[in-house]
Amino acid sequence: MCCRLFLVVLFGLVFGAGLLPSGMASAKSFRVSAPEDLVASGFLKHLLPRFSLKTGIRIEIVPEDTAADAAFSRTSEGVPAFSGIGSDWSFAVTDTGNEFVIRFEDWITGDIGRKTIDAFKSGGAQLFTAAVAKPQADISEAVSGDVVFGEKLAVLHCGRCHMVNEATRLTTIGSSPSFAVMRSFSDWKVRFEAFFVLNPHPSFTQVEGITEPFDISRPSPIAPLELTLDDLDAILAFVSRIPPADLGAPIQYQ
Repeated sequence: MCCRLFLVVLFGLVFGAGLLPSGMASAKSFRVSAPEDLVASGFLKHLLPRFSLKTGIRIEIVPEDTAADAAFSRTSEGVPAFSGIGSDWSFAVTDTGNEFVIRFEDWITGDIGRKTIDAFKSGGAQLFTAAVAKPQADISEAVSGDVVFGEKLAVLHCGRCHMVNEATRLTTIGSSPSFAVMRSFSDWKVRFEAFFVLNPHPSFTQVEGITEPFDISRPSPIAPLELTLDDLDAILAFVSRIPPADLGAPIQYQ
């Protein structure tokens, strides 16, 4: 009987995290909101109980847009947490003063939390990948503009060839440099501002009011990339905030 009771208590500790009814949160707890599709993936039932088992801090999952101490979302707010089910996910702490949520943020971005994220599988396949810690971009090079819109445009137009962000890692052409690599070039700004005149872009790119229409006898070989100058400004604002890739020290010749 005692053994059975112990198993019941242990099961409640491990699998109860994130499933607390409203009003039943323990003293060591916090609330985190998450979109329905992330909850339905089963990933949070894998992740959160493992943190609770180690720390005794319980986590209540609440629907998206519900008041909470933190939130998992597809926005860039907060710290990069993981990629999965077609999106990059961030973990953002709200200003509620809950000390336990900060401890979870440290855990999820640390080695143990990252390994726990990578360990989740469904049907034998890894569905989520922990975010890689990234250095901060030099804010002195930041360009003003609509960064969120710029990222969407970059994914739409450039993601067919280049790795723009984690969501485009597997949909690009391997020989095309990623945005992070190009961001490490000393002349990155000039390259992005005038990309439409750099091969192979002229053969399939049209910038409203700048480029000439395609020759009727030489149409674009692929679906044309059509932009306005405002679109280009937004993309540049987004790129300016991408941390440059660390390519290591230059090759030394003897």
